[in-house]
Order: sequence, then C-alpha cells, then structure tokens
Amino acid sequence: MKNSIPSLFTKHDTRLIDRFGRQLNYLRVSVTDKCDLRCSYCMPAGFTDFEEPENWLNFNEIERVVAAFVRLGVGRVRLTGGEPLLRRHLPQLVERLAALPEIQDISLSTNATQLHKHAEAFFRAGVSRINVSLDSLDKACMKTITGRDSFSSIMAGLQAGKRAGFKPIKLNMVVMAGVNDHEVQRMAEFCFNEGFILRLIEAMPMGSTGQNTQYRDIGPIREELVQKFDLVPAAEELGGGPARYWRSRDGLATIGFISPLSQHFCSTCNRVRLAVDGTLYMCLGQDEKFELRPLLRAGISDEELEQAIRQAIELKPEKHEFTTQRHKVIRFMSQTGG
Repeated sequence: MKNSIPSLFTKHDTRLIDRFGRQLNYLRVSVTDKCDLRCSYCMPAGFTDFEEPENWLNFNEIERVVAAFVRLGVGRVRLTGGEPLLRRHLPQLVERLAALPEIQDISLSTNATQLHKHAEAFFRAGVSRINVSLDSLDKACMKTITGRDSFSSIMAGLQAGKRAGFKPIKLNMVVMAGVNDHEVQRMAEFCFNEGFILRLIEAMPMGSTGQNTQYRDIGPIREELVQKFDLVPAAEELGGGPARYWRSRDGLATIGFISPLSQHFCSTCNRVRLAVDGTLYMCLGQDEKFELRPLLRAGISDEELEQAIRQAIELKPEKHEFTTQRHKVIRFMSQTGG
C-alpha cells in the first residue's frame, strides 16, 4: 500500500493537526457495541443487530492502532462501548496500553452495572478515571430510561469505584425534558456529598433513539445551578474533553456542562472515535469515516498505518450539523462508540 503523507505535515512534525488547525490528542476506543442496558436515547429496546465478533478488532489490533496514535501525539485514550465491561479480559488490554511509551491517561466510560465485580482489576491495570452514566436517582425513572432494573447495581459499582481508588469519578447525566430535568439539583447535591463530579449533557439526535429524545437546553439549568450553589468557572480543564466546568468557591464541588447543540464546541474538538469494527469516525454529527480493519488484516506496516491515520484526519469536518440537519445521522450512539 502506497499512501502519500498530506502536505500539511513535514517529516519532522509528528502531531495530528486537521484541516482547520485543531490538534488531535484524544482517542476514544470502543471495545464492543453490545450493552446490557437499552437507554432510551442510545439504543432501541430489543435491538440485537450488533457487529459480528469476528469483525471486532482484537487486542493486538487495538494496541497497534493506539500505539500509532500515541506516536502521532495522542496522549489520552478512553475505552468505551456499548458497555466496555462486557468485553472479556479487558484489563489485559488496559495493561498493554498503559505500557505504551508516552501514554498520558487511560480512562473508562461505563454504565457501572458490572463495575462492582471489576473495579479493582481495572484500577490495577492502569485506568485512573471513570465516567459513569447515571440519569436519575429514582429507581423507577432509571428503569424507564435504561430498560431494566439497573439502579442498585450502578450504586454498588460507584461505591466499588470509590474503594478501588478512581479519581475523579464523573457522573454523566443526559438531561431530558419532562423525564429527569426536575432532578438536576438533587443529582448535584448527591454528587457533592459523594465526592463525584457531575456532568450534565444535552441529548444528541443520533439515530431514531436520539432524534426522539426530549431535548433540553442546559443553558438555563446552568444559570440556576450557578446561582443556587454560588459556582465560579473552573480555572483548569478536567480530562481534555468538551465539558465546561464550574466549581464552588471552596473547590469541593464541581459540575461540568456538555452542550453540543446549544453551545457547540466544534472549534476546539480534539478527538476521534475508533469503533469496535476498526472504523474511525471523525465526528458524532457527520458521516465521515475511515476503515482501518481491512488495512490491518492486509498486513499494513506501522509507517503505512500512521499515514492512513493522517489521511483519516483530513476527513474530519469543521462542525456537526445536529441543529441544521437533525435527522442526518442514522447510526446509534452505541455503534459509533460513546
């Protein structure tokens, strides 16, 4: 395979910089598209059209791709799904990734239903931070949102995460009008008391599930919380992602706001997503993609792999079109990698 390196780069420049001058330093890696929940904004109830396991990247292939990204200046890696804890022997992959030179941070996104069984193993392997999806503190509401009685197992997972030593633990709450938006203050107080960081997220119109979700602008919610808890903008970034953080004046409480629709962050987007089948997705709200699995299984060299990644980055669009073409993206969030 003969691929030319885009003219934007010189042989001395190892960074990944897209056409719009954004440096890419964050890779989200989906290790499975399967999940034991069916959250209403993510995956349809009864959905079974998952990727065949033979099309999943194996651990050797994932390590090769991550290592190539690390050589190109990507220091942050997050393991996602689906639900990543459903992938067998995943701590072994974490250990391999943690051993890569220049890796700065390995984190994990999970629904925490299985975390009580695996928290210590992941912490020992090299995961330092976790994000946990928790959209309600009401058991009945959580059952409605997730499609199963998940609340108790998630709570057990959170406590296991605290005992294992993950810091910080961030709780992701997708705010939905008429569903859980009345619980935001209660969730904030819960997180403050437990030492968690709360992150409030606007639902994105991905697939029929996301497009049918009751969207709620979190801007007014942010203003209410700023006034209620006397919050001030946080001086430092926390994790390299898109959240804008506010803190209490004593520094003990933190809330992040992720607003892809009402106040998008496309101009500073620093990430791409690797799906479980080896497809690189450049943007959640666009269709640009680049398939790495055929190249990996055809025997591509490390140098050619790096060139392929550079070519993929050239496809990254300037911005999503969630607000102008709401029904454009038909794939579900779980298929992309959360």
